Amino acid sequence: MDKLQLTLAIIKPHAVQNPVAVSYIRNILKQRFVVLKTRRIILDPEEAGDFYKEHEGKFFYNRLVTFMASGCIDLHVIGHTNAIDLWRRMLGPTKVYKAQFQDPGSLRAMFGISDTRNVAHGSDSALSAEREIKFFFPDFSFYDWHNGDEVRFRKGPIIFNHYLFQHVRKL
Repeated sequence: MDKLQLTLAIIKPHAVQNPVAVSYIRNILKQRFVVLKTRRIILDPEEAGDFYKEHEGKFFYNRLVTFMASGCIDLHVIGHTNAIDLWRRMLGPTKVYKAQFQDPGSLRAMFGISDTRNVAHGSDSALSAEREIKFFFPDFSFYDWHNGDEVRFRKGPIIFNHYLFQHVRKL
């Protein structure tokens, strides 16, 4: 089996507040990916601005930062042999209306409201994934992951801990 690639999945505030959406998305995550870390937090506007710094100056920046600081978000570090591409394909196009026409089974087509409230975020590259995971999970060790944990998770056995909402190695 190929090595597990990691990415960050962020479930946005409007979806976290929708029990149907969050339940549906969580079921997909635990079935299709290895869920390594999970947190539910509320970003303050400064943290949201820091996370989306690359978009500063763009017309949607203030709307995005305000929205992302408007309620709870769910953060998940997920793994799969092709995690980044798979998660982004499951999300569908960033623009919700485009998703509804081009990929009606995608998460954004089903639960997105607008281009800002498009249900979830997915890292766009391995470099972005590492930076974004470190932003929200500063204690996560990529060294430990690449030099031990990854092999153990890939070879198994692993079980899903519903309380922690993450997969753990079976002892």
